[in-house]
Amino acid sequence: MEKARSLQSRYPRRWILGADTLVVQGRRIYGKPRNRVQAEEILRSLSAKPHSVFTGFALVGPGRKVFSGVGESRVYFRRLGKDEIRDYTRSAEPYDKAGGYDIRGTAGAWVRRLEGDFFTVMGLPLPELLAAFARAGLQTAQFK
Repeated sequence: MEKARSLQSRYPRRWILGADTLVVQGRRIYGKPRNRVQAEEILRSLSAKPHSVFTGFALVGPGRKVFSGVGESRVYFRRLGKDEIRDYTRSAEPYDKAGGYDIRGTAGAWVRRLEGDFFTVMGLPLPELLAAFARAGLQTAQFK
């Protein structure tokens, strides 16, 4: 909501979309790792254990109309080797991604099973977003 609202004053007649993703495993919540040590720690924790990915969004429109939602997917990684984690964290991939991985890149090969929507893990829950568009009376062809 904050991301979308921060632009609304500059574009009051437009629809603005903001989204954010978190990775949750048990009681631990992972955002974006701040450094290599933290990225390695997160990936070791996710190795061979399931985790949930939540991506929430807010669609803010003219007249401060708001439509929001959240998608959830469950991801199961295979066991990751120490060298594999180290090499991955030396790349740029993990540092702007919740949970320290990008399913569209190298980490996609780590997924043994995915329950839910791939796009939620990518960072935008399309089924929920399209439902919000419908509630707002919008068609996807209206967006650029």
